[in-house]
Amino acid sequence: MGTLRAVFDDIFRGAFEQSSIEKIQTTITEHNVYQQGSEALLPFLDQIVESLVLPGSGIDGMENLEELLDKAQAGKSCLLLVEHYSNLDLSLFSWLVRQAGGRGNDIDRALVSIAGMKLNEENPLVAMLASAYTRLVICPSRSVESLDPEKDQVEILRGNAINRAAMKTLMDIKNQGKIILVFPSGTRYRPWDPSTKKGVREIDSYIRSFDYMCCVALNGEVLHVHQGDMLEDLVSKDLVRITAGKIRSCDEFRDHIRTTAEAASIEDKKQAVVDAVMAELETMHIAAEEQRQKLLAH
Repeated sequence: MGTLRAVFDDIFRGAFEQSSIEKIQTTITEHNVYQQGSEALLPFLDQIVESLVLPGSGIDGMENLEELLDKAQAGKSCLLLVEHYSNLDLSLFSWLVRQAGGRGNDIDRALVSIAGMKLNEENPLVAMLASAYTRLVICPSRSVESLDPEKDQVEILRGNAINRAAMKTLMDIKNQGKIILVFPSGTRYRPWDPSTKKGVREIDSYIRSFDYMCCVALNGEVLHVHQGDMLEDLVSKDLVRITAGKIRSCDEFRDHIRTTAEAASIEDKKQAVVDAVMAELETMHIAAEEQRQKLLAH
């Protein structure tokens, strides 16, 4: 097991040669929140993923993703709610869905992921890797909440401007055949911090404004979160299974949870909706892990 930076140094160098760092938008403003993925950089990320996933890796519930694509292409707004363990989660999903055949390439082309500013601004190399995928950049609520209202007023105003622009763009594109991918935890799960597996309250707003949703569990770890620099995360080979659940009506899901919360006298109904999403993901994850362990045993 080595670090992401050390193990894939040659691939990173090749990616830099392919894409001039000056062209990568490492500073986010309200004018560049929507960033189209680079087809030139995608093969480098594919090389990383392909070298780490073991035989037997793949997608369960591909038919559900194809159904979601049908709805998106019919003009419906569609949401993927995905577990988040590492900065390779999107790369794993993208590569495995294309490897699955069928309409995998079309599903991948339809993806727009909601990404935090940190991926663009913390490290130019991380920004380069993120730029392989089409994404809509936001300032996460956790980032805003950590700022001092008096000392960090400029950054707070900047973050709010970025989020307003991102939400306007989201409303513009969500009915244009796109599938919006969101990590409801808002951050990667860190085993030493259980709060990182709690869903962020804003996810309720996404669900409220979309037509259909699909929960996606991710089992198997090829990149292990490190407490420091993202590029110091540790890599290892593993069998990865991605599980796409049944397509749900956002209105029906949300109304059911809110009604249940009302009956239980739960005041924060928005958080109740997000908690229900995280509970469903956890249930899916546990069931998928049982099947994954059987594959590993053979």
